Amino acid sequence: MDLGEKLKKLRLSRGLTQEELAMRTDLSRSFISQLESNRTSLSIDTLEKILRALGTDLKTFFSEEEEPKVVYKKEERVPIYDEPEGVSSYLLISETETKKIDPFLVILKPGAQTEEEGYHEGDEFGFVLQGRVDLWLDNVRYKLSQGDCFYYKADKKHMLKNPSKKKEAIVLWLEIY
Repeated sequence: MDLGEKLKKLRLSRGLTQEELAMRTDLSRSFISQLESNRTSLSIDTLEKILRALGTDLKTFFSEEEEPKVVYKKEERVPIYDEPEGVSSYLLISETETKKIDPFLVILKPGAQTEEEGYHEGDEFGFVLQGRVDLWLDNVRYKLSQGDCFYYKADKKHMLKNPSKKKEAIVLWLEIY
């Protein structure tokens, strides 16, 4: 483990400069710099002081977390089975418990529509990849075409409908918590 690099990444993820961290820990900026470049060592007490200033502790800092998954292959998509006729939806990434987003690919056959969702927390974003859709928010219709996108707070009743009688519509839909 590269202790200095790990401390630097943690400091930067908290949006702190070396000077700010030094002030919070009553250490010098040059000591923080030397520490991050592995040119000096430190005591456990000093490490604990730095970690407290960074909002963590020894146990968390030294736990070996496995790298988060980055790529999700097409074959890993999870189908959503309880959709209305003519609607196919797929959860694009699994293991979203730690994420604050649920991305879906929604395919609407001609004339198909999603079920109306009631009010809930969070935001929703969509991007029309193919075709046309009507977005309904509290009984107000918004017409979207390929390349258009939408964003709204999910405190409205909402649904999508494909108004076409001939062409399929495909929407990338994100639920954000």
